[in-house]
Amino acid sequence: MGVDASLARYNAAALKASAGVIRCYSTSFGMASRILDRTTRSHIEAVYALVRVADEVVDGAAAGAGIPPGGVEKLLDDLERETEAAMGAGYSANLVVHAFAVTARETGIGVDLTRPFFASMRADISQSEHTQESFDLYVYGSAEVVGLMCLRAFLVGHRVTADEEAVLVDGARHLGAAFQKINFLRDLAEDFSTLGRSYFPGIRPESFTEADKLRLLDDIDEDLRISAAALPGLPATPRRAVALAQGLFTELAVRLRATPAHELLRARIRVPNPVKARIMAKAFTGRAVPALAAQERTA
Repeated sequence: MGVDASLARYNAAALKASAGVIRCYSTSFGMASRILDRTTRSHIEAVYALVRVADEVVDGAAAGAGIPPGGVEKLLDDLERETEAAMGAGYSANLVVHAFAVTARETGIGVDLTRPFFASMRADISQSEHTQESFDLYVYGSAEVVGLMCLRAFLVGHRVTADEEAVLVDGARHLGAAFQKINFLRDLAEDFSTLGRSYFPGIRPESFTEADKLRLLDDIDEDLRISAAALPGLPATPRRAVALAQGLFTELAVRLRATPAHELLRARIRVPNPVKARIMAKAFTGRAVPALAAQERTA
């Protein structure tokens, strides 16, 4: 087997390894990615896999393996260095890093996006509470840049004007922010009790009120409004996939709004599978999907 054929085979193995990560960790994003064409789906899976591996270093598997905090920080630093090296060289012995590097080189993802991401992951090691400024930086690095990475993948082979790109960039950032804030809200008690973290500035579970919940959801709704307005500018297939993801999180936001604040501290709100299927069917129109829970209450 020639050198080029060997690399092609290794690339395929790396992309397959990344695809397995999204299947194990996320039904929602796994469902949305299946709408995409094979090449774009592989790029999104590669981005998701690296993000998930970094998150597991900080919050999951590394601690479960008994790695002390100092060791966790070193693992994260090593992962970032290996990622940047692979983005430059086009190769890594780590399959997930290699798949991301392939995607980065083909889509134009650079260190302007990876460095803020790793900075936010690093903040999780040492920072347990946030000011508004540090919260905004954290959300940008942990979520908005991931939306921007996905946008780079969606636009490969598609020409857009500078004005059109600006709208899409704004939409991608706001959708990433909405996803992150919704996850923070529904994991409020667990993040505090298990990880000792309070992400929202000034919000603590023991004093969390209905007014706090509604204020946070108003902000999330504005993020979702802006991201929905950008949907028509996406290419057709990514537009359907993003419409599905947007629809699922819009549904979650509506269900969070309907759940009393004190109940959010006891149960993690989810979208039932039959409702997910109905949202998926509607998303194939490529338009923003209204929350089904809201429709059912007003019917």
